[in-house]
Amino acid sequence: MDHQVLTTVLFLSVVALTVGITFWASRQSSGTADFYAGGRSFSGFQNGLAIGGDYMSAASFLGISGAIALSGYDGFLYSIGFLVAWLVALLLVAEMLRNSGRYTMADQLAYRMRQTPVRMAAATSTVVVSIFYLLAQMVGAGALVALLLGVDDQFVKNIVILGVGALMIFYVTVGGMKGTTWVQIVKAVLLMAGSALIVVLVLAKFDFNLSELLGGAASNSGHGSAFLEPGLKYGADLTSKLDFLSLGLALVLGTAGLPHILIRFYTVPTSRDARKSVLWAIGLIGVFYLFTLVLGFGAAALLKGDEAAEVAESKGNLASPLLAEAVGGGAGSTGGAILLAIIAAVAFATILAVVAGLTLTSSSSVAHDIYNSVIRKGQATEKEEIRMTRIAAAAIGGIAILLAIPAQNLNIAFLVALAFAVAASANLPAIVYNMFWRRFNTRGATWSIYGGLVSAVGLVMFSPVVSGKGADPVTGKSLSLLPADIDFSWFPFENPGLVSIPLGFFFGWLGTVTSREPSAEERFTELEVRALTGAGAEQATSH
Repeated sequence: MDHQVLTTVLFLSVVALTVGITFWASRQSSGTADFYAGGRSFSGFQNGLAIGGDYMSAASFLGISGAIALSGYDGFLYSIGFLVAWLVALLLVAEMLRNSGRYTMADQLAYRMRQTPVRMAAATSTVVVSIFYLLAQMVGAGALVALLLGVDDQFVKNIVILGVGALMIFYVTVGGMKGTTWVQIVKAVLLMAGSALIVVLVLAKFDFNLSELLGGAASNSGHGSAFLEPGLKYGADLTSKLDFLSLGLALVLGTAGLPHILIRFYTVPTSRDARKSVLWAIGLIGVFYLFTLVLGFGAAALLKGDEAAEVAESKGNLASPLLAEAVGGGAGSTGGAILLAIIAAVAFATILAVVAGLTLTSSSSVAHDIYNSVIRKGQATEKEEIRMTRIAAAAIGGIAILLAIPAQNLNIAFLVALAFAVAASANLPAIVYNMFWRRFNTRGATWSIYGGLVSAVGLVMFSPVVSGKGADPVTGKSLSLLPADIDFSWFPFENPGLVSIPLGFFFGWLGTVTSREPSAEERFTELEVRALTGAGAEQATSH
């Protein structure tokens, strides 16, 4: 009971810290520039930390280490994909988007297109991608708090998901971008420090010999040397090989289309700071993904019996917290309780920061792109726009809560990979065409976004993710989203990226070449100059 009190106090302290930061930030904010872009006042280093905080989500900390603990080498492919993706964001998107946009992804697209259809399409895509991503964070929160409280009650997990939803709505409505960014900076520092501590303790168990750690993981996994080789999860047949290729494509191309990452580039004063922030983020995230290697294989090597069974039952989501407890002295020990509380609190702070960023992104897109630009034709006051952002945040939070409750039996790294596939299919083709193809027009933009979005979400609906995988032989729980006896899947891959990403680019091309709309070439030239030089970057983008 003493340990339970200790873990709860530590856990609530982190939540209280983030709430305090939000209240502080709310007093520093005034107007839409502060609310949406933090007043463009963050340095490259600060924004790099915040991007790291946004990117190192529950999927990275809980999901990837869990995927490695269960699938060995094949699980580590998530880390590689997430990291390589940053090169695409740095080389293709960061600086040019910072120079040519203002508050949302749609600002950049609508600059040389007709406002209403493009903003509607971009806002729809932003909300869908954000909700997919939110699901993963909330599933992680439910699993974490249930572990901390020592209960495995579904009702408690549902209440936790409800609480996370309420907190994220609070962060956005009270703190705006400034509060959200500071929460992400604090969380990034906590996460790196907490992960480094566990990594050192794990390596100390093996005398800092990585080879011994890998050997221990292989022998304890039950798979032997196959655990350290490709093919345990992917590669057994042609379908799984193509599914792996699909996953890789989604991970590498998805980051450059994630709305909550894209709007981070608007919070810095110059394009140089945008580049700097991505370089800081790459360094931070690169070190962190090396940590996940030790955390995942450490969990495979050190967790045995009931703990190993708990990791498997949680689809790997509890590998890092249970590993922290094990290296601290095991279940029932004071050291184990302290480390479990610290790691769970850090992971929960991770979840809160990411859901705040996602909710702010999607709700600001609804308010700025749909309410102000489409419904009010740009005539809404700053006060009205911010009020609409708060209403949208509550609505999006409610939808995410309702969808997260049935998604609790899926691995969260896997759920995030679906969000990446949707982002790479719907957003990336439109952004790339808009920046580099002079002839690209309104129909091309809308067909690209809707075509990629519908194909990605549609293929997921008819994939084994939603139905057809049957039940887990040990727990009896369905391995798909719907009950085990329902099966209407016909699409063989779990990740749709291999098909939906090319379709997004194809629809963008088809819409453009079949449209009779005159090409706004002078707007493209203007956009190109702005994107490359930053000239006029602070001006309003509507026309």
